[in-house]
Amino acid sequence: MEYIRKVHYHETDRMGVTHHSNYIKWMEEARIWFLDQLGWGYAKLEADGVISPVIGVEGKYLHATTFDDTVGICVRVEEFKGVRLVIGYEMTDRATGQVVFTGRSMHCFTSREGRPVILRRQFPELDQLLRTLAEEAPKE
Repeated sequence: MEYIRKVHYHETDRMGVTHHSNYIKWMEEARIWFLDQLGWGYAKLEADGVISPVIGVEGKYLHATTFDDTVGICVRVEEFKGVRLVIGYEMTDRATGQVVFTGRSMHCFTSREGRPVILRRQFPELDQLLRTLAEEAPKE
């Protein structure tokens, strides 16, 4: 699935280039959108007492973007075996087709009190969906 966004002026630095910190923010925007598309958005999870903290982030900056560029962010489940969820991101300049950033974020699922949530028991539909998406993900 692809999330589309434009680079805002306030996201650029004095050189007119998108500040590197924004790519991590865009990963979060795209992840929230992705889970909403799946029917398991953060609002739903949190209403059910589940949070999904970020436990790791990786990113590789490949090419710069600038104000008003349109960036497509492809989001996919790379790995899920019941405890840790790994989401992959590929950001592309829509005008040139050039990949500008690749990244991954790692997550777990806990209660508000910080206890691990076993999705297979509490949310079997979400568990199965994430497992299926991970199995379908292209392997590198």
